[in-house]
Amino acid sequence: MALPTAAPERQLKHRRNISVQIYARGNGLWEVDAHITDVRSRDTPMSYGLLPAGEPIHDMLVRLVIDESFNVIEAGAQTTAMPFPGQCDSFSELYGRLVGLNLMRGFRQAVKERLGGVQACTHITELTQVLPTAVVQAFAGEVIDTRGDSESSEQPFQIDRCHALRADGVAVKTFFPRWHRSS
Repeated sequence: MALPTAAPERQLKHRRNISVQIYARGNGLWEVDAHITDVRSRDTPMSYGLLPAGEPIHDMLVRLVIDESFNVIEAGAQTTAMPFPGQCDSFSELYGRLVGLNLMRGFRQAVKERLGGVQACTHITELTQVLPTAVVQAFAGEVIDTRGDSESSEQPFQIDRCHALRADGVAVKTFFPRWHRSS
């Protein structure tokens, strides 16, 4: 199905921005900063008074320190804008529960078990779900072999991880012929 046409009379009411930035520390460790911001285009009554249009309802950051095997070494969160001060910002240390998880082995489910529902912040917990694929992008070609060109190479990581890069598909046949499998 094609992208629905945007209505010319539509009015922006809410904007959510999600940003993930990944930094190499230079010692085999990496920092993953995931940031979420929610902003409304109208003044909004809040628990503490009126929030002016354009000011963030949510402004939250989760930071992981990971190694090159995708293991979470350190983790924490920070909330600077929230609907319920004193409540929404009282659990940042709970994100330490991510330590010991591996981004590539059951991470999303483990996060839900450790931090889902009323255990922590819905927004920050949901934000963690984008981290595995973001880290793969950062590691591609630097930590992860994405070409598989040498004789001793294993199949590149990305093959059979999405529709376009399925082993029996045109993209693999064209760009990774060594790894192509007929259906």
